[in-house]
Amino acid sequence: MKLDELTHRSAVWLDGSGPESGIVLSSRVRLARNLGDVPFTSRSSEQEQRSVLEQFRRASKEAGILRRGALLQIDHLSMLDRAFLQERHLISPAMMQMDLSSGLYLDDREMVSVMINEEDHLRLQVMQSGLRIQSTWEIVDRIDDQLGDHVKFAFSEQYGYLTACPTNVGTGMRASVLIHLPALVLTKDIDQVIKGIGQVGLNVRGFYGEGTDVLGNLFQVSNQATLGRTEEDIVDNVQRFTNQIIDFERKARQRLISEARSQIEDKIWRAYGLMQNARVLSSQELMSLISAVRLGVSMEIITTVSIATLNSLMILMQPAHLQKLFRRKMDADERDVRRAEMVREKINTLDQENGSQRAS
Repeated sequence: MKLDELTHRSAVWLDGSGPESGIVLSSRVRLARNLGDVPFTSRSSEQEQRSVLEQFRRASKEAGILRRGALLQIDHLSMLDRAFLQERHLISPAMMQMDLSSGLYLDDREMVSVMINEEDHLRLQVMQSGLRIQSTWEIVDRIDDQLGDHVKFAFSEQYGYLTACPTNVGTGMRASVLIHLPALVLTKDIDQVIKGIGQVGLNVRGFYGEGTDVLGNLFQVSNQATLGRTEEDIVDNVQRFTNQIIDFERKARQRLISEARSQIEDKIWRAYGLMQNARVLSSQELMSLISAVRLGVSMEIITTVSIATLNSLMILMQPAHLQKLFRRKMDADERDVRRAEMVREKINTLDQENGSQRAS
């Protein structure tokens, strides 16, 4: 698989399909697994890490669901390529800095990925568009079972799956949603919602996960506890409370429209106008504009652009993606000019297409 092939397309988990996709961008389930006969990554030698990589390579060829993907070695990739993979939510910020025997398995749709020799030997991940926690878990559970037929995982009858970080011991499972909550931010109810989320055993993180900032009013909501809980309990808990958060967001949107329709519509159309006309756009500013326009699309105020297009722009206009697309390194100023240029072209093309359809 050539990474350049991914620069022109978004991942399947951003295609705007699935339940509640106007508010929930994606669902993700990740499993942390370690091999029983190899020390954890932080304590293993280079030779032992290579053994983990080779054991996964062999097992993936036997596991039917993993046969169509490619295995990339991180030490063979440039820092730009690593940043590109992080922007696509396929590797962690920590893995960007790793060398030697770290790897990434990636299927052809970017739905299934596996980080190898990050904090744990294996981090199995499945992502889908919309609110699909249950089906996402079912896919990653199948992968776990198939790999478990060919490698021996570190497991304790008392504690469950053993992991490098104690917070992952037990199921080793993190189920999360990437959710867009602009109305709760605008009504200033978001802090109360986040506080409530913490009280029911869920975490709230930024756009790229732990230790990252919230961009474009996008929040990652995931389970905290893995020990003493079953996978089914975790899935049910995340699903149930995500539904409650969606309900809060919908009520906040209704409140905004009933109490401040003109101001909200003005905010949405101003953002759309900037995307149509701006000559310079930073990635952070673009995320804010997309957030406002995405709200407008979800509320049917704007009908000329789709949720899928906006989701795609969130990723494709990130710094490493732009440099990969133009096949050269660019400083921040040049990226901001090129980003504005490409967003203008995309939005205005959609406007023209919609205008032609209305005229015919």
